[in-house]
Amino acid sequence: MKHSKQRNEQAPNDLQEEMQNGGVTAEEISPEVDLSARLEEAAAKRDEYLDLAQRVQAEFENYRRRSQNVRAQAFDDGARAFIKTVLPVCDNLERALSVDSTDKSLKEGVQMVLRQLMETLEKRGVETIDRLGERFDPNLEEAVAQDDPSLGEPGAVSEVLLKGYKMGDTVLRHAMVKVIAE
Repeated sequence: MKHSKQRNEQAPNDLQEEMQNGGVTAEEISPEVDLSARLEEAAAKRDEYLDLAQRVQAEFENYRRRSQNVRAQAFDDGARAFIKTVLPVCDNLERALSVDSTDKSLKEGVQMVLRQLMETLEKRGVETIDRLGERFDPNLEEAVAQDDPSLGEPGAVSEVLLKGYKMGDTVLRHAMVKVIAE
């Protein structure tokens, strides 16, 4: 017993020596201080990680939204590009109908094909730019010739030489028109 009593009396002295030599810190001795400090540290880390997770989630949502917009824009760009390649077909079908022909069934067949093609384009949102008699608008039309001032109001479209088309607010092809000279 005498030996264990000496050890107990010696323990506080050994502990003080270890603290002075840097082996044991005060936090290691006091569990209350250690736990509250660790709790505060853990709470700070939690808040930091939560903030980081929320920012990453917001950035991902923005990325997803931008990707959807880019994909939709690319689809519309592709549709507009394709429609531009089909417009000369419409022009040629209209030219075919303007030719005098004795073959009635051929003319009716061309009319049906043109009507079906135009209905399909309309379903996709394509509109014809038809502003005959209206004031010339360079945003919708391209003036390729001038007409006699006696034909009407100066600056008005007197004849449409080639139809124009638009899809929504985007002009696919400007109408080629004659404008009454001023």
